[in-house]
Amino acid sequence: MLNNLGITQIYVLDQDQALDFYVGKLGLEVHTDADLGFMRWLTVNVPGVPDREILLERPGPPAMSENTAAEVRELLTKGATGGTLFFRCDDAYKTHAELKAKGVELPEEPTDRDYGIDFGLRDPFGNNIRIGQMKQP
Repeated sequence: MLNNLGITQIYVLDQDQALDFYVGKLGLEVHTDADLGFMRWLTVNVPGVPDREILLERPGPPAMSENTAAEVRELLTKGATGGTLFFRCDDAYKTHAELKAKGVELPEEPTDRDYGIDFGLRDPFGNNIRIGQMKQP
């Protein structure tokens, strides 16, 4: 039976640029950076939470054909593919201000909602990110 989700994956066009954003701007840490020969296995995680990784993967073989990879790259640049990463924080207003000071483009201000305070942004490749301070049950 399943008991944990260890790795989730998003597509990025440039893994070094992804590192700059996810580590340099959002404050995640590198978990694994390995050259497997056929691909670079690059994962990051929230500091102190190494059992939940995000694979920052370039679209291409061996996971898909080069033709499919080209289509995925085109959709990614339009913000029309991928899912959403949801991060939690203790103080949404403070996190928003810290990210803004680091030069992160933030199209939304933190908004108080029924479930907590959150805001959204996109990474440099068009992937959706939401950051929220959740209300206690």
